[in-house]
Amino acid sequence: MKYIDQTVVRKMMGKRAMKNRFFQTLFFVSTIFALVVLAILLYRIFTQGISYVTPEFFQNFASRRASASGIKAALIGSIWVMGVVIPISLLLGVGTAIYLEEYAKKNKLTNFIQANISNLAGVPSIVFGLLGLTVFVRGMDLGRSILAGGLTMSLLILPVIVVAAQEAIRSVPKELREASYGMGATKWQTIYRIVLPAAIPGILTGSILAFSRAIGETAPLLVAGAFVFVNYLPENLLSSYTVMPIQIYNWASRPQAEFQNVAAAGIIVLFIFLIVMNSVAVLIRNKFQKRY
Repeated sequence: MKYIDQTVVRKMMGKRAMKNRFFQTLFFVSTIFALVVLAILLYRIFTQGISYVTPEFFQNFASRRASASGIKAALIGSIWVMGVVIPISLLLGVGTAIYLEEYAKKNKLTNFIQANISNLAGVPSIVFGLLGLTVFVRGMDLGRSILAGGLTMSLLILPVIVVAAQEAIRSVPKELREASYGMGATKWQTIYRIVLPAAIPGILTGSILAFSRAIGETAPLLVAGAFVFVNYLPENLLSSYTVMPIQIYNWASRPQAEFQNVAAAGIIVLFIFLIVMNSVAVLIRNKFQKRY
């Protein structure tokens, strides 16, 4: 210690403490600013739209008159689209992750596939809309249907689910796999009974974020053929449709001031729909977290 200059140490520690206080204050101010903006946004939305969230708002179709407008067609259309998106994206996403982590050999091809999956997670959503228009709407002749829209949105969120599922599968301790093999289980039995249940919390965490993105996207569905104005309910997967973000965008773009309040009411419904959907996924995740 006698070779250490205490003056220099105190000077360096003082600079470090000052930097620490500066960045702590900066991050705190950033957090407060984000929360204040969010609070203002929520306050404005709820004060403008809560009076329009009535039973009639859920029972009426879109209308050229704000007082008669409702979100029935858009709400049912969103449910239909998410009914296509959730099972398809989960099956394909988790299946791809299982293959890449458990079966595929680590070589240049798998590295190339992995790199492209990671890059696809950052591609603008409008590109997936153009892909859906080319492949599903025109190539497969599905037209402007719920199935085409659901498949397009599945492609949009698929990379996110694949990456999240891969990370969740990697986090499963090797001891669990080895214990399963030691009991005589096959590779698929180990994956199905040990790896997947233990990885479900991580898979659902990434999937929740992906589904939240899917339900709030507008551009891909507009390109893939979703209608802006619909006053009927879809009958099957090949029916035409609209979704809540598109309906809200239509209301918000109207020049009449009353339609801005109707758009705020639609945002409240979308917000509630998102909370309910995510709450179900969180409950499932928590159930498996307690078990494993």
